[in-house]
Amino acid sequence: MSRISAVLNGLRGQGRKALVPFITAGDPNLETTAPALSALARAGADLLELGIPFSDPEADGPAIQAASERALAAGASLADALQCVRAFRRDNAHTPLILMGYLNSILAMGEERFAQQAGAAGVDGLIVVNLPPEDSATLRRALAAAGIDLILLAAPTTADDRLSLIDRSAGGFIYLVSLKGITGADHIDVAAVQHHLGRLRQRTRLPVLVGFGIKDGATARKIAEQADGVVIGAALVAHMGALQDDPAAIPAELECRLREIRQAMDG
Repeated sequence: MSRISAVLNGLRGQGRKALVPFITAGDPNLETTAPALSALARAGADLLELGIPFSDPEADGPAIQAASERALAAGASLADALQCVRAFRRDNAHTPLILMGYLNSILAMGEERFAQQAGAAGVDGLIVVNLPPEDSATLRRALAAAGIDLILLAAPTTADDRLSLIDRSAGGFIYLVSLKGITGADHIDVAAVQHHLGRLRQRTRLPVLVGFGIKDGATARKIAEQADGVVIGAALVAHMGALQDDPAAIPAELECRLREIRQAMDG
């Protein structure tokens, strides 16, 4: 059993839901990333998502696009993201960490080389936004050999038979995109999310976590009533952008913001 599955199974046994924050590696500089991850873990994150900075993140809204731009301007790369994971693992050996990015970066490094280096760094899962499940077998095998779950996305527009294919190909959990749009959108429809959760639950053996458009504790709690957990990224990344000229303040700010969301979910 992977570390991701162990944590999610444990939460289910406790009747609790997973809180998964997202930040981008190297935003606003590489020195801030590991302390920020540690702060999020202290605030109650059950799993962590770390974005791989990329020049054309087509699924992301303005906040996360800006985070990638700041990270790239600071010189961050996929290799640097892995170094951030290593630095985080020096202080935290137990919180599952998931890399999230685009296939372009992984192909540039090479799938097997990436999987080996990611596993050695302490990565537990990978989300590749632009990887169709039909084309995932080679990367999935390389990741499995390194003990890494390949986590796949499902969308509101995903057909029922494709949901079954995603279930057969995924590991760890399935990431349900809450809406037809980009990260950071402000028009999340809780009733629609519940409908799509119901469709997916009929076709998967895996936990389902929901992301995109979850900005605060109230929304996180509503979604978590039906899902196994929530992912929150753009709202946190926006705070990091506001503090880019004072990066030393970022870990404490993230810890405060995420603790409020944790309390709302658990309350």
